[in-house]
Amino acid sequence: MGKFLPLALFVVLAYFLLDGLGRDTKTLPSPLIGKPFPNLEVVDFHTGEKYLTQDKLKDKISLVNVWASWCATCHVEHQMLINIAKSDPVQMMGINYKDEKKSGTCVEADRDHTNFGDCFLSMRGNPFDFVVFDEEGKLGLELGVYRVPETFLVDDKGVIIFKHLGEVTPQIWKNDILPLINQLKK
Repeated sequence: MGKFLPLALFVVLAYFLLDGLGRDTKTLPSPLIGKPFPNLEVVDFHTGEKYLTQDKLKDKISLVNVWASWCATCHVEHQMLINIAKSDPVQMMGINYKDEKKSGTCVEADRDHTNFGDCFLSMRGNPFDFVVFDEEGKLGLELGVYRVPETFLVDDKGVIIFKHLGEVTPQIWKNDILPLINQLKK
């Protein structure tokens, strides 16, 4: 029996390593698909007003984007979010994740100021209908945020139907998200 233990351990380890090689690292299954969006009391980024997330999501199809000013990919993705907002197919909710705000003015010439959520939006434009300030990451934790940006599609009943890790590109929008929105609108 003792002779076969190292062989058995090797086979088990090899199985897990080989199984991991074939997985798509861009796709991380979410246990929240098909479940209600977390209904937490959150703080509005601009006004400081508190509200429950479901109060903003009910009766509207919503694209929820988790972003931060310190996130390089969020800077790249931002123009796509502006374009989506201009086409106006859904309500857009932003979650400013583990970020900070700047007291005072934001100066475009001062690159350091783009590392504050409010400066990021004022300099690049705000595609969101409303923004949650998730400074401590509580809502992000409830959503199982793995990295930013992450984007969720929420139906008009407040149920998460889609999750995307990383940048929303024109291809992701056209091939993955927009067809789901069109299906929900029928």
